[in-house]
Amino acid sequence: MEETLATLRRPKRGRPPKPRVEDHADSEDDFDGEGRAPPQSKRKRAASAAAAASLEDLPLIDIIKYNGRLISHAVKKLVEDYETNKNSVTFQILAMLFEVCGARHEIYPDYLHESDVDEIVLSLGLVEDNYSSKQKDLKNFKENLVTFWDSLVLECQNGPLFDDILFQKIKDYVVALSCTPPRMYRQVASLVGLQLVTSFISVAKTLSGQRETTQRQLNAEKKKQSDGPLVESLNNRLALTHENITYLEELMRKIFSGLFMHRYRDVDPEIRMSCIKSLGIWVVSYPSLFLQDIYLKYLGWTLNDKNAGVRRTSILALQSLYEVDDNIPSLGLFTERFYTRMIQLADDIDVSVAVSAIGLIKQLLRHQLLSDDDLGPLYDLLIDEPPMIRRAIGELVYDHLIAQNIKTSHPGARDGENEPSEVHIGRMLQILREFSDDPVLSSYVIDDIWDDMKAMRDWRCIISMLLDEKPAIELTDMDGTNLVRMLQASAKKAVGERIVPAVDNRKLYYNKGQKEILENSKREITSALLTRYPLLLRKYMSDKAKISPLVDMMVLLKLEMYSFKRLEKHFKAAVDLITDAFFKHGEKDALRSCIQAITFCCTGPADQKDYPADLKDYAENKLNREVNTIKLALQAGDDEYSLLVNLKRLYELQLSRYVKNDSLFDDMYRILSHLRDMDNEVKSFLLLNMYLQVAWCLHAIDGENPSESSIDELLSKQSSLFDQLYYYLVVLPTYQKEGRSTTVLSCRVCIITAEMWCLFKKSKYSSTRLESLGYLPQLDMVQKFWKLCEQQLNVSDETEDDDANEEYIEDTNRDAVMIAAAKLVLADTVSKDYLGPEIVSHYVSHGTSTTEIIKHLITSLKKNENFDMAILFFEALKRAYERYMTHVHDGENQNLTGKSYSECQDLASRLSGSYVGAARNKNKSQILKIIQDGVSFAFADLPNQLSFLEAALLPFVSKLSSPDIPDILADLEKRTQATNMDGNRSAWRPYFTFVEHLREKHAKNEVLHEEEEKPVRRRGRPRKVRDVPDAPNVPDVRGKRLFKDDGRNSSDEESISASDQHGDGDDDDSDDDANQPLINTIRSSASKLRSLKVSQQGTSSHKRNAGPSGKFQGVLSLN
Repeated sequence: MEETLATLRRPKRGRPPKPRVEDHADSEDDFDGEGRAPPQSKRKRAASAAAAASLEDLPLIDIIKYNGRLISHAVKKLVEDYETNKNSVTFQILAMLFEVCGARHEIYPDYLHESDVDEIVLSLGLVEDNYSSKQKDLKNFKENLVTFWDSLVLECQNGPLFDDILFQKIKDYVVALSCTPPRMYRQVASLVGLQLVTSFISVAKTLSGQRETTQRQLNAEKKKQSDGPLVESLNNRLALTHENITYLEELMRKIFSGLFMHRYRDVDPEIRMSCIKSLGIWVVSYPSLFLQDIYLKYLGWTLNDKNAGVRRTSILALQSLYEVDDNIPSLGLFTERFYTRMIQLADDIDVSVAVSAIGLIKQLLRHQLLSDDDLGPLYDLLIDEPPMIRRAIGELVYDHLIAQNIKTSHPGARDGENEPSEVHIGRMLQILREFSDDPVLSSYVIDDIWDDMKAMRDWRCIISMLLDEKPAIELTDMDGTNLVRMLQASAKKAVGERIVPAVDNRKLYYNKGQKEILENSKREITSALLTRYPLLLRKYMSDKAKISPLVDMMVLLKLEMYSFKRLEKHFKAAVDLITDAFFKHGEKDALRSCIQAITFCCTGPADQKDYPADLKDYAENKLNREVNTIKLALQAGDDEYSLLVNLKRLYELQLSRYVKNDSLFDDMYRILSHLRDMDNEVKSFLLLNMYLQVAWCLHAIDGENPSESSIDELLSKQSSLFDQLYYYLVVLPTYQKEGRSTTVLSCRVCIITAEMWCLFKKSKYSSTRLESLGYLPQLDMVQKFWKLCEQQLNVSDETEDDDANEEYIEDTNRDAVMIAAAKLVLADTVSKDYLGPEIVSHYVSHGTSTTEIIKHLITSLKKNENFDMAILFFEALKRAYERYMTHVHDGENQNLTGKSYSECQDLASRLSGSYVGAARNKNKSQILKIIQDGVSFAFADLPNQLSFLEAALLPFVSKLSSPDIPDILADLEKRTQATNMDGNRSAWRPYFTFVEHLREKHAKNEVLHEEEEKPVRRRGRPRKVRDVPDAPNVPDVRGKRLFKDDGRNSSDEESISASDQHGDGDDDDSDDDANQPLINTIRSSASKLRSLKVSQQGTSSHKRNAGPSGKFQGVLSLN
């Protein structure tokens, strides 16, 4: 029984099943007696009929523009018609080629055979730009054009492709169009010519496969019989196939030499990119022809292109080339010639080019085409600024140095992915040895490699290595420190935290799936450390370099797992050890890490509500004991060192939480009052802790219902702290002991004083229940405050840099002092009339950072419309000039006097520079007021202060409006009427200079005013001529010849684009000419061609310099 079970099944209800293909495969009814196919379905017949009707109505250009789905039907019809009417079809295809270029032509089929190709191309005119059009209807134009030519080649591969007529004509016109000046002609012709070669390669590969098959059949048949009709047939087929392949390769060579060799250096970067991209495809897909140095050299040359997109396209082409292992033996000479440039591109000014170049270098390393000595500059990019470059270099370092993945011709190729974690970690430690002196740089290296290196997330392996549980691996002290840093940094990365600062400083956001992954990572880290964390802390307790990152691990753990696993004793042991480390170490990093860890244990994670109460209570008790221990140590005051260390511990503690202790503030006040001769660093920390006590006490007061006792307590502390601060404001300016410690103390006093004045600003508490807390400093105290600030501004850089590695001094420099003073002015804490001009007078005196701070201050003050900037600027100029006069009267050295005079001039130039453009017209009254007040000041003490005119007012003269100058000159003449200026001409020289500048400014304004009244001739390129064919007296430019036939041959075309490879001009300059209407380009075509040729002969090629690698820079902002 031949029926299967499937045939006996009951058919399903509903639509009947479709007949299976095998049911009709052998049916005799499929063809009629004449061998014709059965009729098609109604839907297919309707579609075919509609397509045929559409083809009859639509010209070929409209099909390519708007109806891409009809291209296959159009191509089949063209090939069918070609058999009967070759000239007509050839004309249709070439006419379409002219039209897609945007050309209008009046050419007929017979004219194509009678005229030369160059004559026909020269007769074309420019009508529209289809290639670069932004019209929605033409969005698929390029894709349709490529599809048409590809379909045409494939459809003709069994006939017209090899008749030596059709595609020879097409090739000639494509090459000719690609050598014309109009850019859109070159764009379309380049696209078509490059696609033709790609399609030829597709056909050639098919023929190559047929040739190999035929050759195998022939060899097998010859073994049976040497002669015969079958052998002869196979020989003929083999010869024909070989002849066709040779014909196609010859066509490819001609298009390459006629089109590619000129257009790869075209002025248009898009054309250059398309050429290089196509060449990369050709080499990979048809290496038998294109994998030769005569073609590869173009990929190497374009690595130096001025356009970043072209360089990147060349790199990507080379990447696809090096991916094929069979290509490597043929690339030896090319690699030797261009590998240096490939390495240089890793530091390219364009980030995308640099990242692509690093990927190319990684491929070269895998094939062992580069030596390790060539990679030295690349490793510096591990700490480069752009994250994409760092990630790419990190991937390269991992692949080459850690995993050591190498491809060889031998079967035993090395794959480092299967090696144990210990091996990879050991190699990573060797890399980190180069950066062991700087933990920040180590973090950058870890961040770069972390994504690729799974061993960095093998927590148990790292912990075992730190606990010496793997005797096969011996760690040096440096390796141990780096491994601890790597453990902490890798754990932070795993839970979603940054270990290096972000370029944009954006906050990290994660979706639900990402958060689950981070939670699982945190759970894995906690599981690995539950029982071993106390062991690590105990082992490295005394090592100050390792204890801080180890303690930081506590805040990354899921503490509730200690309760779930019934391992509370291990949690308590870890907290005890962290507390011991807090009292064992006095370094800033260790103290801060311990405080953060214990505070975290007291509060638990912010997103966790069910934190175990027993763990929380235990940590709270430990923290309270720490406070009591510090208090007892302060009361004992055994020695300065012990006092300093405990003050640091208290300071770190108060930075995170309010330490409420009634006698703590009194103890510090007593120490500061009675021990005046103690070290300045101890005094600084006493003042810092007292200020934090006051700030926390104010924060704890209920603003709505404050108690009298809390206000009285705060007032007492406020008064006591002000007493100490004012004492040092008076003493420190006359303090004889110099050095960094004195500078730090002075900076602390200035900053804390400013913060206290802002904290208790009187206007903030007026008309409130806390009005008694408001405080307004007296003018004499503000003057003493500024005197001490000014003293810190004048501290030499050598003194500031002394002991630069000392802790807690990063915010004690002239910038911090200037920010504190500027904050007082911006917040209206003190009067702007005194402190504002004093600050602005130092605008240009203390370096770039201080200048930026004062610049921000001035910008903020300008936003207040009620503030008089003219008074501020004038008073600032007076202060700077008075400092200069003080140096003159004191008879100090000439260098210092000259420097102060230059600072006064620079200040005037900088302040006057704020009145430019619209601000000059808007604030002309301010400029006039500054000059009037300045003149009055200069004449207040004749002739001693006349130099103020030259030092401070000259830059403002150029900002004056012309009508104001006569009044100023009249005022000056009036002031000098009864004055004898001949007695001391040298003293009056600034006056004469000032008057001369005023007169020159006035005369210049009069001349400019006269010129403005004269008609101005329009300069620049003539206006574009619009195409208005229906208007009278306007010639129709359509169909104009592109350039005159002056006897130039095709060799002149090379001069058109010869400057593209080596020229200095920008792309935009050429765009202006290329996008002009035809009427503007025709007239200057011949002269432009000659000038380009002459300029090319005198132009030398040059290489682009690679961009500098990123540097770490600190950014200071005024908050």
